[in-house]
Amino acid sequence: MWSVRRRWRDGCLRACGVMGCIGSYVQLRPVGGGREWDARPELLRPVTQAEALTEGVARSNARSRGERL
Repeated sequence: MWSVRRRWRDGCLRACGVMGCIGSYVQLRPVGGGREWDARPELLRPVTQAEALTEGVARSNARSRGERL
């Protein structure tokens, strides 16, 4: 049900990837890496193409400025 290849947004509107499922919770990790957290499945929704494009451009811009992601 939860595709690892697809990006998701949780209730806090953070873009994340699914790392796994434990019990009734889905384990998530931020797109750029970082600490995992658990979320309730009913709070997740797929990231739209427009949101994915916006995030990709923001990451590219940050990288071009020499910022660490």
